[in-house]
Amino acid sequence: MKNFLIGLLLFSNGIIAQKLSLEQANHLATLPLKCLQQEYPNKLGQLLLDATEIHSPKKLHPAFYGCFDWHSSVHGHWSLVYLLNNFPDLNNKEEIIQKLQTNLSKENIQVEIDYFSKNHEKSFERTYGWNWLLKLQLELEISAAPFAEELAQNLKPLTDLLVTRYHEFLPKLLYPVRAGTHNNTAFGLTFAWDYALYSNNKEFQNLIIENAKRLFLSDENCPINWEPSGTDFLSPCLEEIGIMSRVLPEKEFLIWLKKFNKSIFKKDFNWEVARVSDRTDGHLVHLDGLNFSRAWNFYHLINLYPKQFSHLKPLADKHLNFSLPSVVDGNYEGEHWLASFALRAFEEIK
Repeated sequence: MKNFLIGLLLFSNGIIAQKLSLEQANHLATLPLKCLQQEYPNKLGQLLLDATEIHSPKKLHPAFYGCFDWHSSVHGHWSLVYLLNNFPDLNNKEEIIQKLQTNLSKENIQVEIDYFSKNHEKSFERTYGWNWLLKLQLELEISAAPFAEELAQNLKPLTDLLVTRYHEFLPKLLYPVRAGTHNNTAFGLTFAWDYALYSNNKEFQNLIIENAKRLFLSDENCPINWEPSGTDFLSPCLEEIGIMSRVLPEKEFLIWLKKFNKSIFKKDFNWEVARVSDRTDGHLVHLDGLNFSRAWNFYHLINLYPKQFSHLKPLADKHLNFSLPSVVDGNYEGEHWLASFALRAFEEIK
């Protein structure tokens, strides 16, 4: 732990971001592992029709009841599968696998499906939680670990249901949601696209392409100086860049981006990190997540088009390094979810 904290201090003092070490991975794994089966405190997003629907979080969501809320539980599961996939010698490996197997049992996933199948819960976790669920599915499917195949099969019916939900919802969404929080439309399509591509689901790919173009292709001059809003954990401008970089071919994307945000092409492009005044406040600490989400979008852009955007590397590192120490600050307001955001940024470092 001491060496891990020293490493974070070096990060925050400006050392460039590198890939995760095993020691760092071991510590980051402790955060979702600690809360994966921690039922309370808990924030339910439930719509109650009557008193018969009042149940405990674990009964309502036996797979994803931990880590404060449904979506944080989902990306907590993703974090652990991701770490197991990339660090076969991870500490607490057997405990992690056991908890994953317990939570992601076939029976538990069926209860989750039953919940999503209620007519009045069709919008539950739309599209933020849906997006993370598809990322979890993808991580399980690409895993070579013996335990992962069964869990991927268990989860697949819920994934298929959410893919159907995307097909039902996107054509009805006349205007995109540009908030820097859960309802952001662009972010809600990114992992969905990655899964559609991996699974070779052409119909799902076409759905995302058509709707991303319909919603975003005419956008120009994204006002990055308006960011961040007070409780953002996603960048509306960068998340839009993220989805359009996925669905547009290179020439078309670069033309679009010059209209959308010409300044990002400049070698001296800069963006101040988002600062958090109180990390014990569950909403204000969102801004640490914003720094991680900016970092992963910068890294993604650099990976796709290094010739045009390699100058963004120090800026991506700056954002990642600034908030990385806050992941281990001991406040549940941030630690139940920030590890996932940090890992998502590290995932993009090539």
